[in-house]
Amino acid sequence: MKKSSSVLLASLIAAAALVACGKKEDAAPAVVTPPPAPVTEPAPAPPAAAPAPSTTDPSAATTPSPGASSALDAANAATEAAKKDEAPKK
Repeated sequence: MKKSSSVLLASLIAAAALVACGKKEDAAPAVVTPPPAPVTEPAPAPPAAAPAPSTTDPSAATTPSPGASSALDAANAATEAAKKDEAPKK
């Protein structure tokens, strides 16, 4: 009985020591926000470098460049393959 009492007493002392050394939580520290940045005027817009393409020529608006044409073909092939549940062919 004496051994079990000493083990119990040692356990209680160890538990009390652990509880006493525990970290105490304080209130959250105040958050300091920096002052807002000063407002500056935006820079003026740069002048237009080139005029917009003319839309009076219908062939210029409907004919894609060669690079765009191949990209369009690849996109169309991928769309068709997805419709058929197949992998696109490269």
